[in-house]
Amino acid sequence: MRVIDSNGQMLGVMPTSQAQRMADQQGLDLVEITPTATPPVCKIMDYGKFRYEESIKAKQQRKAQKTTQVKEIKFHPGTDTGDLEHKLRQIRQFISEGNKVKLTLQFRGRENQHKELGEDMIARVLEMLKDECFVEQAPKTQGRIHGCLIGPPRAKKSGGKPQISVNADSARDDARPPRSEDGGINISIA
Repeated sequence: MRVIDSNGQMLGVMPTSQAQRMADQQGLDLVEITPTATPPVCKIMDYGKFRYEESIKAKQQRKAQKTTQVKEIKFHPGTDTGDLEHKLRQIRQFISEGNKVKLTLQFRGRENQHKELGEDMIARVLEMLKDECFVEQAPKTQGRIHGCLIGPPRAKKSGGKPQISVNADSARDDARPPRSEDGGINISIA
């Protein structure tokens, strides 16, 4: 096997017994670093210290990872202005923390006959938040629930793919792309 000493110096290829003897003389362990190499590479080191340093690195990587959660805000077609303002404050707080927000509007009873009121409510909320968020999933109705997914505004990348944002007023149609007054697709590219 190929052996590296504790200082990182290459000692060369030698039998396992000789490498183990050298590690024992220094009071260290012989650790196999790359078993798939030909010949396998081993290093003379303190294995306990190595495991500790690896756990510290893994902990720092987990801490540095940014986790995003999906928060849900529920509306009803009859949500009053005071409740709407409170929900908007919550949405703004969630977005400022870097979380995504799922806006859902559930139709109950006779509200199913006037789904356009609920669709208008979600469109109005998106219009109020258009400068503060990015619409990741356009509003659509699935059964008794009308909803969409919004997230924090995306940072503009230079030279990358263009970002497509959907106009909130025209995004009410279920699966169809939004249309402008002249019948064309209403998409803005940033």
